[in-house]
Amino acid sequence: MSTTPLVAAELAFDGNGIPYAPAYGDVYHSAAGGLQQARHVFLGGNDLPARWAGREQFTILETGFGLGLNFLAAWQAWHDDPNRPTRLHFVSVEKHPFRTDDLARLHEAWPELAPLAAELRTQWPLLMPGLHRLHFGPVTLTLAFGDALELLPQIVACADAFFLDGFSPAKNPELWSDAVIAELRRLAAPGATLATWAVAGDVRRRLASAEFSLEKRPGFSGKRQMLSGRLSGAVPPESAFQDRRVAVIGAGIAGTAIAERLAARAFEVTLIDAAAGPATGASGNPVGIIRPLPSLDDNRLSRWLRAGYLHAARHLSALQAEGLPLRWSRCGVLHLARDPKHEETQRRAIAEQAPPADFARFVERDEAARLAGWPVEAGGWWFPGGAWIAPPSFCAANLARHPGRVATRFGTMVAGIERQNDVWRLRGGNGDVIVEAAQVVLAAGARVARLVPERMLPVWPGRGTVSLLPEAATPQLDVVACRLGYVTPAVDGIRCAGATMARDEATEPRIDDHLENLQRLDMILPGFGKGLDPALLAGRTSFRPMSPDRLPLAGALPPSADLPADGLHVLSGFGARGLVWATLAAELLASRIAGEPLPLEADLAAASDPARFQAKPPRRRL
Repeated sequence: MSTTPLVAAELAFDGNGIPYAPAYGDVYHSAAGGLQQARHVFLGGNDLPARWAGREQFTILETGFGLGLNFLAAWQAWHDDPNRPTRLHFVSVEKHPFRTDDLARLHEAWPELAPLAAELRTQWPLLMPGLHRLHFGPVTLTLAFGDALELLPQIVACADAFFLDGFSPAKNPELWSDAVIAELRRLAAPGATLATWAVAGDVRRRLASAEFSLEKRPGFSGKRQMLSGRLSGAVPPESAFQDRRVAVIGAGIAGTAIAERLAARAFEVTLIDAAAGPATGASGNPVGIIRPLPSLDDNRLSRWLRAGYLHAARHLSALQAEGLPLRWSRCGVLHLARDPKHEETQRRAIAEQAPPADFARFVERDEAARLAGWPVEAGGWWFPGGAWIAPPSFCAANLARHPGRVATRFGTMVAGIERQNDVWRLRGGNGDVIVEAAQVVLAAGARVARLVPERMLPVWPGRGTVSLLPEAATPQLDVVACRLGYVTPAVDGIRCAGATMARDEATEPRIDDHLENLQRLDMILPGFGKGLDPALLAGRTSFRPMSPDRLPLAGALPPSADLPADGLHVLSGFGARGLVWATLAAELLASRIAGEPLPLEADLAAASDPARFQAKPPRRRL
C-alpha cells in the first residue's frame, strides 16, 4: 500500500452554486439536483429498491463517494421500504474525501436528508488512508479512502449493484480504466447490476468486455441517456443461516467483542467461561490504553494498529452514546522517543505521512513536558484522541448492548469440543454436553490453543505484571505517558504502570516486577515515582495471548487430521494490544462468518488468518 498522504477535497462551487472539484475541473452532480440524480440514475438504473426486496443482505459498491448523496439516497430508500433487506452494505471508494465541516455545509442543500446526514457526519472518520467501517444499525458503510487503483484490489466483497459515479471519464480517466473495470468484475455477484450517467464509447466497451450486458436508458434532466448494465447469470439463492447458534469460549476482551458483533447480526450466542464472570484474565486489569503506533514504512503492524485504533474509538463512542456501562477517557497519549535516533524517526514519520493533527503529531521536548506536566528527556508522538479505558467495563458494555441475544455460562470449563452431524458439541470435564452450536469461536486468551491439536495455534502466554501506584503518592498526571512502558492517569485513586513481559508461569506479582516497572516509569517521567517502595506496591499479573508475528488471529481454523474445522474459528493473539484490536478483529471475524464485505484491506485480513501458521511442507532434496 502507498504511504502517500491523503489529500482532502477542496470545498468550491461553480458559477451556478453547484459543488465543484477544481483539481478535476468537474462538478459533483447535475445542476438539476444531486439527490434527484442519485435516485434516477443510481437507484433507478439498478432497479432499486425492487431488486433488494426480501433479501437477507444486499451490497452496493460505489466509485466516488463525493458528497455522500448516493449513499444517503440508498439509505433513505432502504429505511422507507417495507420489503427492505435485513442488512444493507454500502462500500464506497473516495480519493479526496471532504472534511466534516465541509460536508455539513454541503448537506444543508437537502433538508429532507438532515437526520441521516447528521448521523453520517457524527461517525465521519478522520481523513486517514485505508478502509473505515461505520455502522448505522443494520446499514453498514465501508469507506475506502485513497486511490481506487490501489484500494479496489484490497476490497473483499460480493457486490449486487454498482454505482459508477466518478468524475467525467475525460476529466478522471483512471477511474474508468480497464484496471478499475476488471476489479469491478471481480467484485461482482452473479446477476449484479450497474448504473452510471456516463455513456461514452470507451466506458461501454470496457464494461461490455467485463461481461456486462448494457442498455441505454433515459438520462436525468437535460442529459439524454444514461447507462444500465447487468452481469450474466442468475442471482444465486441466499445461503441464509438455518442454524444461527454460535458458542464463544472466553469472556474477556476478545470473547465479549465477538459476542457483541455476532449478536448485532442476530446470531444466538452462548458465551462460556470457566471464571465466575467476564474479564477475569488479562482483560481484568483496572486500566488499559488505546493508541496507534506509526512506522516510517507504514508496515502491516502499523496499519493494523491504526485501523484498530480508529475503529475502537468509534465503537467506544457508540457504547458511551447509548449509555452503556463504559468507563474511558480520551485524555490523550504521549509516546516519547527512546533516544535521539528514534526521535528523528518519529519526526520523519509524521512529516512524510502528514496525518491529521487530530490523529497524531510530533511534539518537541518542551511541548511534551507541558502536555505531561512533568520534565521529560525527549520529544515524541502526541495522540490527542488516545485514551485510557477500564477493560472490565468494556466487556460489560459489550455484553449489555444486545439484551437477550447473548446467553452466558460462567463457572463452566470447556474440556473438549467435537463435531457430529454438522453440529459442534462442547463438553465439560465430566463429559456432559454444555452446549451445541453450528459455529464455535475460540477466544480464551492465552489458553486458546488447549482445545485444538498441538501446533494448530502457536499462541503462547506472555506473563505481564502491572504495578498499581497510589494516586496520593505520585504527582499530578492527566495524560497517558509512554516510553518503553506506560503510566496512566489515576482511576479510582490508582495509576497503572507497566508492564513486564516474561514467559514464566508465576501467577502473582514479584518485587522484581515492580522494580522493572518503576525503572520504566523513571525512563518515561524522570523522578515521577521517587519515594515509591516496590516492596509495598500492589500489582496484577495476567497472561496475554502472544502470536509469533505480533499480529492478531481472526478467522477460521484450517482443518487438520485430528479435527474437522468447518465452523471453528479463533479470535486471539492480541498480546498487549487487546483494547486496540478487539473490536476491529471481532468485526472482521463476524463479517467472515456472515459472508459480508470485510472491514479492512485484503492484505491485512490475510495477515490475521490463522492458517498462516500452518507448517510448510518440507523442501524436496535434489
